[in-house]
Amino acid sequence: MKKKMISVIGAAVIGLNAFGGGAALAKDMHKDIVNVSHRGASGYAPEHTIAAYDMGEKMHGDYIEVDLQMTEDGHLIAMHDVTLDRTTDGTGSVKDYTLKEIKQLDAGSWFNEKYPYAAKAEYEGLKVPTLEEVFKKFGKNSSYYIETKSPDVYPGMEKELLRLVEKYNINKNKLLVQSFSPQSLKVMNELDPSIKLVQLISYKANAEITDAEIMEIKQYAMGIGPNHTYLNEEYVQKVVNSGLELHPYTVNDKERMKQLINWGVTGMFTNHPDLLHDVKKGQ
Repeated sequence: MKKKMISVIGAAVIGLNAFGGGAALAKDMHKDIVNVSHRGASGYAPEHTIAAYDMGEKMHGDYIEVDLQMTEDGHLIAMHDVTLDRTTDGTGSVKDYTLKEIKQLDAGSWFNEKYPYAAKAEYEGLKVPTLEEVFKKFGKNSSYYIETKSPDVYPGMEKELLRLVEKYNINKNKLLVQSFSPQSLKVMNELDPSIKLVQLISYKANAEITDAEIMEIKQYAMGIGPNHTYLNEEYVQKVVNSGLELHPYTVNDKERMKQLINWGVTGMFTNHPDLLHDVKKGQ
């Protein structure tokens, strides 16, 4: 009876493959991959602006990713660099400017100049948003993937982040906090152990991770975020089999997306969330 049942199951699988069912099963395997809109849909709009975050949601990104910097007067703003030069018409370190001064800057025109094929008139004059403005705009039940910076540069950033999370009643089940700084993540863990944390990792050579490193990270984080460039299948399998989530950055090519998914990653960052959405649908 058991042999007959196995034969029936085998025939069913063959039948599925014959009629395209195998592809459908593959799609199901891909649908849970976390699609993180890197700095918003930054391939199509100026990074870390409301326009980019809006577009990321429209392109089926699962998370609004926000890099945090802190102004001289203690406000958290959405910006990747510690300086203003690359993504605004200002110069110098963010920490040396008040929020009022930063709000006078143009955070969109640079994009039109650098990426004329994606330029839009409405990007000119866009403002740098505060984290508070992002929370107000997208609400308590949106999914946020927030990066804290080094605590020696921005002391108190973690406490201020948590204050805003509490103030706007952000759903902590849909919040991830990441950092390259283990110290920053450990501070977050001490302030609120319920916050899910991801350890960012930077590699300059072929990626390797030891059992000891995995065990250390698992003490405070639920996942890691390495640069995808240096990953191989062995690395991915080792991390995922340990129970950690694996969300590499920043993947903008469909074939690489497919390869990483086949290796077993559980999510990824992309400037083009629409492309990853297509891959997840099997297109």
